[in-house]
Amino acid sequence: MKSLSVLLASLMLLLSGPVFGQLANLPDFTELVEAASPAVVNIEATRTAQSAPSMRTPDGEEVPEFFRRFFGQPGMPRAPQDQISGGSGFIISGDGDILTNHHVIDGADIVVVRLPDRREFEAKVIGSDPLSDVALLRIEAKDLPTLKIGNSGALKAGQWVMAIGSPFGFLENTVTAGIVSGIGRRSLDPSQNYVPFIQTDVAINRGNSGGPLLNTDGEVVGINSQIFSNSGGFMGVSFAIPIDVAMNAARQIKEIGRVRRGQLGVIVQQVTREAARSFGMRRSVGALVSDVLPDSAAERAGIEIGDVILEFNGTEIVQSSDLPPVVGATAPGTDARVLVLRAGERKTLTVKLDELPSDQIAAAAAAAGPGSGGALGVVVETPSAQMRDELGLPDGEGVLVSEVTGAAARRAGLRPGDVILRVGRAVVTDHRQFARLVEDTEAGDTVMLLVRRGDQNQFLALSPREGE
Repeated sequence: MKSLSVLLASLMLLLSGPVFGQLANLPDFTELVEAASPAVVNIEATRTAQSAPSMRTPDGEEVPEFFRRFFGQPGMPRAPQDQISGGSGFIISGDGDILTNHHVIDGADIVVVRLPDRREFEAKVIGSDPLSDVALLRIEAKDLPTLKIGNSGALKAGQWVMAIGSPFGFLENTVTAGIVSGIGRRSLDPSQNYVPFIQTDVAINRGNSGGPLLNTDGEVVGINSQIFSNSGGFMGVSFAIPIDVAMNAARQIKEIGRVRRGQLGVIVQQVTREAARSFGMRRSVGALVSDVLPDSAAERAGIEIGDVILEFNGTEIVQSSDLPPVVGATAPGTDARVLVLRAGERKTLTVKLDELPSDQIAAAAAAAGPGSGGALGVVVETPSAQMRDELGLPDGEGVLVSEVTGAAARRAGLRPGDVILRVGRAVVTDHRQFARLVEDTEAGDTVMLLVRRGDQNQFLALSPREGE
């Protein structure tokens, strides 16, 4: 009897210990889901056959006999096909304003918004901003449920967050949860270096893009935008646009039709450990100026090549990727204070910011960023104009294989340096379109690629297997 009493006492002590106490304090998301779900919408974007990339049928001599069943007989008439993609969004005003991602509706001719109560509306695209990946839509409705906007600047690593969206386009109001893994992350897409992304381990998949990331108070702190994946599916690393960045973009889109950004006019790079030592710095922090653009705000303020920018308007620059977001978020014409380290001395300079020109915005939006081939196991990029000349490619055709990551691509013989000209019968125009063309590929499917290697074209058949 005594031993039983000791056992019960030990069990009670264990259950009241720190581990079980922490488990008892895990958040319950049920009330949060009930309150937030009515304001989360499903978005269907249609690019009609007239505006979708052209699909040309190869000549019969081009197509090996084995592949003709995929293409049909040469010269056969083909009905034009629309391209349909899906995403998520959320309502921010009772009279119909909706936030989503730019890439969800980019190039769409028709955008349909579906509410959880099964109502459907054709939305008007008020405007979108590719550099922040934010789009503002509007539907004609009244008294809609809305989400409360939070403060993404108060987020800390380790905080609980929750996402609601439509993964794979049809699983509406799917709820996933996790924690903030990091803040101020740099995007892998060079066109989005103006966004200090929130990294989480919340499960995000294709179709979740544009949906809200919420804190435990039910406030939106981000817009789910990207995942890092070798397979095309969730691997534990997701990225969200901070809501303060998104709301600033949405406000400007609504007021002036575009997003204005400050421009400093410098090219910067990371401060390495060796560079820090040569500059007499204790830590490798800041942004090292490698070039100053002529007639720029930086040149007029006296910023020089070799300066290390340590602070911008009181914000510490820990790494070079911290600088573009804080500069871009500052209104053009603002007098900003820039703290630099020059020849071992700290100097504070006053810079009157220029405005980032629209042609640079367009160039950045079209920049050659990495595109994932998902289950195919290939990473591609859009060739620059110079690369196209060297490769003999016409404008707007072909993507360059930069990395082969999966077994399917390796088995087919795909190599870095190959140029993918077509997926099936569709001419590949850039890395984003390539990703859309192959995004639905699953184990057991066969995808045909027309590939140029050197001056020779050949067809390769890629077939991902289960578990790859």
